[in-house]
Amino acid sequence: MSAPPSLRDDPVPPFRLGLALWLAGMIGVCAFSALPLPSPLGRPLPAPLWLIQLIGLVQSGLLLAAAVALGTRLAPRVGLRAPVFVALVTRGSIVRALLPQLVPGVLGGALGAVVLLAFHRQSPAEMATAVAGGFDPSLPVRVLYGGVTEELLLRWGVMSLLLWAAWRLVQRGTGAPRAGIVTFAVLASAFVFGLGHLPTVLAFGGALSRSVVLYVLAGNALFGCITGFLYWRYGLEAAMLAHALAHVFVHLLS
Repeated sequence: MSAPPSLRDDPVPPFRLGLALWLAGMIGVCAFSALPLPSPLGRPLPAPLWLIQLIGLVQSGLLLAAAVALGTRLAPRVGLRAPVFVALVTRGSIVRALLPQLVPGVLGGALGAVVLLAFHRQSPAEMATAVAGGFDPSLPVRVLYGGVTEELLLRWGVMSLLLWAAWRLVQRGTGAPRAGIVTFAVLASAFVFGLGHLPTVLAFGGALSRSVVLYVLAGNALFGCITGFLYWRYGLEAAMLAHALAHVFVHLLS
């Protein structure tokens, strides 16, 4: 398959595009920040709950801003796109931008749900501790944070950076990124996606045994490969749609 065309020459205002993406991601950040916090070893929290949540909100907002800025600058250079958000800030046709991504996004969501359900059935016993500790986000949180915020962080930010860096190193920044470079970026960003879930499991009381680490890494990395491919081939919104729908399908089926 040939890589999608670059947006380098499109009249897209970078600041407006980045702001739109950041605001969309912050909805998920706010939803995730409202989750109950674990009390370490049964002791009281070291600071008032509102202050801890505020600090977490600011830190997450800054991290999201950095990822959005990276993606906004680097994604167009390697042919990665966010067609719906571009249409939004340029007053183009949102429907026309979304239609080519609908079917791939739905199919990716169905495949992602199969992956999540299959891994859930093989969940190590230690994972039950994390759930008992309060790590059981509601469906809206999973859809908003997972479907939007995580895709901005890991695909728009990390994957765009990895693909651009490999393209510059291997191809000297010329031509469309080759299949091998794209594969590297998809796999590496998926691995980072898996790593990013380990601190949450630990924070909510889950033990990071070998089985838990392998379970979290493998399940999330495989899921990240699906959304990474969709991002490269169809656009960021296809990855977002697949990620969000995977959680919806899992919720309905379980």
